[in-house]
Amino acid sequence: MAEPLPDSALDQLFRSARSYNGWLDRDVTEEQIHAIYELVKMGPTSANQQPARIVWCKSPEAKARLAQYAMPANQPKIANAPVCAILAMDLEFHEQLPWLFPHTDARSWFAGNEELRRANAFRNSSLQGAYLMLAARALGLDCGPMSGFDNAAVDAEFFAGEPNWKSNFICSIGYGDPASIFGRSPRPDFDTFNRIL
Repeated sequence: MAEPLPDSALDQLFRSARSYNGWLDRDVTEEQIHAIYELVKMGPTSANQQPARIVWCKSPEAKARLAQYAMPANQPKIANAPVCAILAMDLEFHEQLPWLFPHTDARSWFAGNEELRRANAFRNSSLQGAYLMLAARALGLDCGPMSGFDNAAVDAEFFAGEPNWKSNFICSIGYGDPASIFGRSPRPDFDTFNRIL
C-alpha cells in the first residue's frame, strides 16, 4: 500500500515549486528529457489515449524557431531555457487505441466524431502536460509553463508533416533562476471554491 510522501517531496512538487521566468546556465540532458517522459507516460488518460505529442526544443536553433511566435515577454523565457517543450495533441489519437487500449474496440468510439476527439485530446493532453511539470519537478528540475504564442504559426512551423497535431501550451524546463520569479499569487482557502456534499 502506498504511503504519503514526506513534506520535503510535497514542497518540491507543490508548495515551494514556482513557475520560473529565467534560467540558470545549466544544461538539461537528453537523458533527463527521456526520464521525464518515462514518468509522463505512466499518468492516467481516458482509455489510455495518450494524445500528447511533445517536441523538445533543445538546440538554440529550435528554440529560436519557437520563440519567434511567442509574445515579446515570452521570447526570452523560451530562448534562454535549457529546453522548451511544445505540448501538442493528436486529433487522430484514436488510431492508436487498438494497441494502447486493446481491451475493447475503443477506436470506434471516436471514429467519425471530430468534436469528441478534439475535446478528449485537449483534456487528456492537458493532463499529460501537468504530469510533465510534476515529473520534471520530481527529477529536480523547474518549469515555466506558458501560453502567449501563435498556435497556428507554431503548428505550421513544427507540425507541417503532422497536420492532426495541434499545439496546446509550451513549457520551458531547466534550473530556475530565483531572481526571475514574482511573489506568489494568492491561493484560495478550501471553502472558497470547494463543496463536500
